[in-house]
Amino acid sequence: MDMRSRVNTALKQAMKDKAAERVSTLRLINAAIKDKDIATRGAGSEEANGCSDAEVLEILGKMTKQRKESARAYEEGGRLDLAERERLEIAVIEEFLPKQLEDDEVVAAIKAAISSTGAESIRDMGKVMGELKSRYTGRMDFGTVGPMVKDQLCKASNGG
Repeated sequence: MDMRSRVNTALKQAMKDKAAERVSTLRLINAAIKDKDIATRGAGSEEANGCSDAEVLEILGKMTKQRKESARAYEEGGRLDLAERERLEIAVIEEFLPKQLEDDEVVAAIKAAISSTGAESIRDMGKVMGELKSRYTGRMDFGTVGPMVKDQLCKASNGG
């Protein structure tokens, strides 16, 4: 079942269960997917069925990141009720994301990407990140992975 169908099925079930907060979050996900569909159509793409599963995963990743930042800001502002609501939305969104890679798996993936792209220095970081994004979208946080790639490339270029 594709991502769009999974979200719609979950939305229907949440409506039957009368889970208002879950319904709200699932509707936000659907709206974000539809926005991406419209943007894709507007860009001249003739893809009839809208955005791909990879693009949906990217959308969900961004939504999760935004909510984590919001929760942190709410906590700093003393609004624990709003922070908790953001965390509940994160939990719903993460149900649709693939299992995140463990730290050792991320390091192995980075080394494999460096090897497969033939990257030798920091100048090749774009190639390595592109390789990782094509294989692991939704399975790793690229904001955290970027510095790790940079570190590995610096070690490689310094001979160690």
